[in-house]
Amino acid sequence: MADSFGANPLNPMADYGRASFDVRHSGVIQATYDLPFGRNADSVWQKAFVSNWQVSAIVTLQSGLPFTPQLSYNPSNDGDTRNPVRPSWNPNFTGKVVNGGPDQFFNPLAFIQPLNGTYGNVGRNILQGPSLTQFDLALAKRWTISERTSLQFRSDFFNLFNHTNLNTPNPVVYAAATGSPSPSAGVITSTPTTSRQVQLGLKLLW
Repeated sequence: MADSFGANPLNPMADYGRASFDVRHSGVIQATYDLPFGRNADSVWQKAFVSNWQVSAIVTLQSGLPFTPQLSYNPSNDGDTRNPVRPSWNPNFTGKVVNGGPDQFFNPLAFIQPLNGTYGNVGRNILQGPSLTQFDLALAKRWTISERTSLQFRSDFFNLFNHTNLNTPNPVVYAAATGSPSPSAGVITSTPTTSRQVQLGLKLLW
């Protein structure tokens, strides 16, 4: 898929790549289970506190979004200020481009500044950001008050295991035509999900 406006109008094929919303793998698994405890209880206390419990869970697994390494200046000097300008691959670089982690998700040394008056040869959306994993759990207890009325206590645990999901890193590799890579290149400073949260509720159903 290509952008509406290409970085290099003389070479539109250079802008073909993954769409910015392309999530290659995404899955949501949901399950609900009525706990068997106390189903045949004779004691009033057992019926009140042991029976009619239900547990449910939602597991979300998703691969990362693609992103493009960028420059914060335009070496081609074509006057285009609409589209991100891309660097070039460093022919002398060896090793992994993507390291993972919030401090330097990708290695900026894998890229170099294009020569003045030229376009970078890095493709669009050639890197993929961090994946997302979340486990939510709910535990509910129901008391029957009458034939049509019941009371439900519910506890929800969002991101139960307090797993840290990282956002897409800062894609700007170089801020100027000369000098070292930007110190914030590849740095991740935010998360798309919250830390563990617990919610308690009491609901009257009729």
